[in-house]
Amino acid sequence: MANHSATKKDVRQASKRREKNKYYGKTTRNAIRDLKAASGDDAAKKLPVVLSMIDKLASKGIIHKNKAANLKSKLTKKRVAAK
Repeated sequence: MANHSATKKDVRQASKRREKNKYYGKTTRNAIRDLKAASGDDAAKKLPVVLSMIDKLASKGIIHKNKAANLKSKLTKKRVAAK
């Protein structure tokens, strides 16, 4: 690492961003896991919340927009088939 104040600041900022992105990603993955395990009305209530979380990840650039679309499609298909 270069010994410049701007480089040190960039390292600090990148570290903060990485931790935040990891937190949001993990929280969403846990919500997806819980949604897959849920059934009936409980799953129907959780689906819009999880889809919103996925959209937020894509809009912030944490996951790619196509990955978000694939996740949403699979979750929605599974919920529709379960009804």
